[in-house]
Amino acid sequence: MLEIRGLMVFYENALAINNINLNCQGEKVTGVFGANSAGKSTLMYTISGIILDVKKKEEMKGGERITVLGSIAFDGMDITHMKPSERARRGIILCPERRRIFPESSTLENLKIGAYLATSIQAKKTLDYVFTIFPPLKNLKNREGGFLSGGEQQMLAIGRALMAQPKLLLLDEPLLGLSPLMEVMLARSIRDINAQTGISILITEQYARPILPIVHYGYILENGGAVLQGTSQELMENPDVKSAYFGL
Repeated sequence: MLEIRGLMVFYENALAINNINLNCQGEKVTGVFGANSAGKSTLMYTISGIILDVKKKEEMKGGERITVLGSIAFDGMDITHMKPSERARRGIILCPERRRIFPESSTLENLKIGAYLATSIQAKKTLDYVFTIFPPLKNLKNREGGFLSGGEQQMLAIGRALMAQPKLLLLDEPLLGLSPLMEVMLARSIRDINAQTGISILITEQYARPILPIVHYGYILENGGAVLQGTSQELMENPDVKSAYFGL
C-alpha cells in the first residue's frame, strides 16, 4: 500500500525527518508515536504532498528552504514528486492536526465539502455511514462547526475525510486536546472504521495509551528518526515504550 524509503526532510539546516523507512499495509492500522517535535506532522505533510506546496510557497517568498529526499510509493507507484491534489485523487486523504473544520459552515455543509471527490451515490452512502459511526453528528447536522465541542469537531473532521473516499486515511494527532473518555471513544471508532470499511489508516499520536492497542503495527519516532518498530503487542511489551508512554 504505502512504502517509504530513506525519507529525509530538512527545514534550512534543521533535520525534521531522519532517514525513515516505513510501510503501511493495506486494510491495516499503522501507528506512529512520538513526543512534540518528533517529526510526526512533517511526516504526514510529506506523505500527503502538502510539504511540496509549503516548499513552493517558501521559495516564492524567499523564505525557509525545504529539502525532501528519499522515495514514497503508493500502490506500487512512485508518488514522491506528485502534487497533493493528485495524491488525494488516488485515495491519500489527510485529516489534519487541530481539525481545521470550517467553523461558520454547518456540520452537514462541512461533510458535503469533503465529498468533492465522491460521486453522488458514494456521498450519500458515506454520509449515512458517518452518521452511523458518529451518531452525535446526526443530531448536530445543522449546527455551525465553530459551536461544536472539541470531540464533536474531531468526529466531524474524520467524517469529512471519509467523505473524500480515502484508500489511505492519514490521521494527524486526532486525540489532541480531548478528554480521556473522548480519547477512548474515538480510538474505538477508528478501529471500527478500519474493520468495517477496509480503509487503511496511518495515525500519528503522542498519546499512545488509547491508540497503541488498536494498531496492527507501529513506529516510535524520536528527533525525526524511527527508533523502534513492531506489532502492537511487541511495542506494548517493550520496557522503553512502557516507561515513556505508560509510566510503568
